Amino acid sequence: MSGRREAGLGHPVDQGGEAARQGGAFSGTQDPERGEGRRGDRKLAAIEAPQPLELVDLEEAGNRYQDDRREHRLRDALLPLRAGLPHFDFVLIDCPPSLGLLTINALVAADAVLVPLQCEYYALEGISGLVRTIDGIKRSLNPTLRLQGIVLTMFDRRNALSGLIEQDARGYFGDTVYATVIPRNVRVSEAPSHGKPVLLYDFRSPGAQAYIRLAAELLRRDRADDQPLGANLGTDA
Repeated sequence: MSGRREAGLGHPVDQGGEAARQGGAFSGTQDPERGEGRRGDRKLAAIEAPQPLELVDLEEAGNRYQDDRREHRLRDALLPLRAGLPHFDFVLIDCPPSLGLLTINALVAADAVLVPLQCEYYALEGISGLVRTIDGIKRSLNPTLRLQGIVLTMFDRRNALSGLIEQDARGYFGDTVYATVIPRNVRVSEAPSHGKPVLLYDFRSPGAQAYIRLAAELLRRDRADDQPLGANLGTDA
């Protein structure tokens, strides 16, 4: 991200681990000494979460867990690592597309939330539930949590619905919605089958260029923000 340094959670909260794989952090070319990918850019590193975390087991067990701090398991596991995180500008936690216990753990551990919004009707309907969940967690579990932004994805200019979704999202959320829009692009879909992030698979494709613009916009917003991302790294807050 333009010279900035970011990290991905070593045991991704999303069992699919798509963000981690797309970034190259968990590929076979990973550097075992540094926990970093070797795909020409060493600015994406993997943070190894402690093995006892076992968040997936926690999710599967559901109500059988009566631990009062089950929503804090990820945050508690990351606390010992926070002292080593200030040299990272961003720590990314990849979440599943659901509001289960895994996602709640990520929201309790996070400083801010960046929401990808697919330009489909049901996705727009679902984001209202996510916003309510964020507000609830902010009130009861993580008072510093905030909605950092919403990114429109899989936008198809040939489809009138995409335009309506964009109009509704910007009308309701205002400037919270990023100006950058990620288009529906076949090269983005093809990249995982080749084991590469789209920036390496086809740098000039519209999808890759959109993600570059997204990264630039995130950095601009972060510099202008009163509470820049990562401001709490290295503390127990």
